[in-house]
Amino acid sequence: MGFTNPVYDNNFADPHVIAVDDGYYAFATNGPLGNIQTLKSADLVTWDQVGDALPELPAWSSPGKVWAPEVAVQAADRYVMYYTTADDESQRQCIGVAVASRPEGPFVDKSSKPLICQADEGGSIDASPFTDSTGQRWLYWKNDGNAIGVDTWIYVSKLSPDGLTLIGETIRLIKQTLPWEGNLVEAPYMVEREGKFHLFYSANAYDKETYAVGHALCATPTGPCTKSGDPILTTSPDAAGPGHNMVLQKDNRYWFIYHAWDPALVGSDPPGRTMWLSELTWTADTPTVQPPLKTNPASP
Repeated sequence: MGFTNPVYDNNFADPHVIAVDDGYYAFATNGPLGNIQTLKSADLVTWDQVGDALPELPAWSSPGKVWAPEVAVQAADRYVMYYTTADDESQRQCIGVAVASRPEGPFVDKSSKPLICQADEGGSIDASPFTDSTGQRWLYWKNDGNAIGVDTWIYVSKLSPDGLTLIGETIRLIKQTLPWEGNLVEAPYMVEREGKFHLFYSANAYDKETYAVGHALCATPTGPCTKSGDPILTTSPDAAGPGHNMVLQKDNRYWFIYHAWDPALVGSDPPGRTMWLSELTWTADTPTVQPPLKTNPASP
């Protein structure tokens, strides 16, 4: 039995999905449902609105630009969210961290300052947690260099066991170097498979048809990383600007979850970004992502 994209046909940019005992929760950039829009599903295809997972921001931030949440599941009663929000002091977008005992929240950020705020590099956005096969926690993110006309880098640092503190060295992995990437790389997401590390990332302008997803093969969680070259997920006749993906494994199949928008909205500012699914398959260390299709032959 197939399914129809988008799986959630409302504003839901920068989606991230976690699996829990009774199904799945999805989180997204601020929108009609609140600071962190939240949905729930039993099958990844039919989604119900839950509300706002982060109803209160910390004292150092103001609402309006709460972006790109990702949640690490540490235990049945401990969920750690990394998110981007405005830092009032620097006037840049910076990364916060919040904790909840339930997947739907409420998440609470008790910090007195951002977890990461590279103000001199344009700010810090798009945090993505990753736990490797040894149990070590990592955090990936991007400096928001395109906000001030400088390079954008994908960074990584070790996380403390509780996920609340960066420890050790901060390492640069990749920056914009390929023609298709335009002025930026962003939205990192790391996958470990058969001893190799696969860094997925988005590049170019999010509101243009040229926005797409790239891939780099990394020897370790901290690199070195070699880009594959051309993007692996691009605009199709059914969807424009696919990007800010994550990867979910379900019943031995891999799924790309990402946002895209209706090609008829070219030129709108910004386009309405909805949530899409495409299957990810592998040939050795080479990932292949099904192009964005409204009608899909096989459900997750």
